[in-house]
Amino acid sequence: MTAIRALTLDLDETLWPIQPVIERAEAELHAWLRQHAAATAARFDVPALQALRDAVALEFPDRAHDFTWLRRESIERALVLAGDAPELAEPAFEHFFEWRHRVVLFDDALPALQRLCGRYPILALTNGNAELARIGLAPYFVGRLSAREFGRGKPHADFFHAACSQLGLTPDQVLHVGDDWALDIEGAHGAGQPSAWICRPHHAAKPAWAQAKPWFEGADLLQLADRLGA
Repeated sequence: MTAIRALTLDLDETLWPIQPVIERAEAELHAWLRQHAAATAARFDVPALQALRDAVALEFPDRAHDFTWLRRESIERALVLAGDAPELAEPAFEHFFEWRHRVVLFDDALPALQRLCGRYPILALTNGNAELARIGLAPYFVGRLSAREFGRGKPHADFFHAACSQLGLTPDQVLHVGDDWALDIEGAHGAGQPSAWICRPHHAAKPAWAQAKPWFEGADLLQLADRLGA
C-alpha cells in the first residue's frame, strides 16, 4: 500500500453515537412546537413528524442526501398542514439543529483526534449535516466535505475522489476511516482508497456479502492511532 499521507474521517457513529442525539433533538423540536406552534404540535407527534420527513425524502429523491433541507421542508409542511405560520419553520429548524449538535463523543474520540491530527491532515467526510465548528472539533480538521455540499455522498466514488482532490492527494494516499461497512468501507474500496473500519461493540457485524478488505479493523480510534504510530 502507498504510504498514507492524510485521513478522511466519518463523523456520526465514528466520533459520537448519533441515535440518542437525534432522538433528543426531535423531542426538543416538538417541545418548541408546543410552545410556538400549538396546532402543529397537536396534529404531529414525534413519529408523525418523522413520517412526514420520510415522505418528503421519497417525494424528492434527488434531495434525499440533504438532511438539512429535508428537515426544514418537512417542518414547514407540518406547519402549513396544521394552519400555523410557515415562517416558523426556520426558527423551529434552528432549535432542532442546535440540539443536533449537542453530541457526546465516544471516550476515545478526542484523544485519538489529538494524536492523529498531529501527524496527518484530517478531512471530515460525511453524509450527515454536522458542523465541526458548532461541536468544537474544527481545530482537528483541515476541512469538511458533506453530501449536502457535493450533491451526493458515500458510497459514490466521486464523493471520495472529491475529498482526495481537496486534500491534493491521490486516493491511494488517503486512508478513509468510518463505521458503516457499506458506505465507508465498500465505498472507499470502490474509490481506490484504503480503509479503516471502526466497529464498536454496538455496531453491526461485518456483512456476509463483504468484499472489501480494510487496512485496519478495530473497536476504537485509539487502536487506529496506535496502528498508525500517531
